[in-house]
Amino acid sequence: MTVHFVGAGPGAADLITLRGLRVLESSPVCLYAGSLVPRELLGSCPDGARLVDTADLTLDEIIAEMSTAHDAGLDVARLHSGDPSVFSAVAEQMRRLDTLDIPYDVVPGVPAFAAAAASLGRELTVPGVGQTVILTRTSARATPMPEGEDLGTLSASTATMVLHLAVQRIEEVVAELLPSYGAGCPVAVVARASRDDEVILRGTLADIADQVRQAGVKRTAVIVVGRVLAASQFPDSHLYSAGRRRS
Repeated sequence: MTVHFVGAGPGAADLITLRGLRVLESSPVCLYAGSLVPRELLGSCPDGARLVDTADLTLDEIIAEMSTAHDAGLDVARLHSGDPSVFSAVAEQMRRLDTLDIPYDVVPGVPAFAAAAASLGRELTVPGVGQTVILTRTSARATPMPEGEDLGTLSASTATMVLHLAVQRIEEVVAELLPSYGAGCPVAVVARASRDDEVILRGTLADIADQVRQAGVKRTAVIVVGRVLAASQFPDSHLYSAGRRRS
């Protein structure tokens, strides 16, 4: 058997990959984060599949479910929202599975920041404006950030920044970013990206906190900060330039 860590995508059920869907359709056990993974996906599980909502389970309880399936020779689809490579808590699960000698693999998914960029109709790397994207979070009610990864330090580059798990601290986020980015820096907040109840807020560091409060956005949102959000005058990419074709 194999534990398949599957990125379920940012919210819309049809944004799971074809590979992820095939894994889901063939796995007799499915562990899913009930508060984040679209319920429609569970309809793709085989008839009689064991469906386990992990929202209220501890890590030990989750691993116990995987171990029981392993003993029975049953594949497990472990559904995570977005893509497992960022802010998914798969690393500690993999560490436990390594100890137990339980095989696993990973199926990538559409990350929340990509869905947010799509909803905004923006590329996050614009020629001559911004070519670096920082994916980060804040430490409130979560594990502390490593030394040197505080927002004040990261913002010194003024690169495009995408913050996960931070919208509840929007005032503190703004205060930490203002010295480097400035009050007029474009900001967008996308809540529940790709879902029917998606909320998009656009503004600057000067007004985004008020917008977030007025909209009542408190979770399941990403904050995007950077000049790329308002870029209109920039050089064409070298990728498709006539000069490249002559070289």
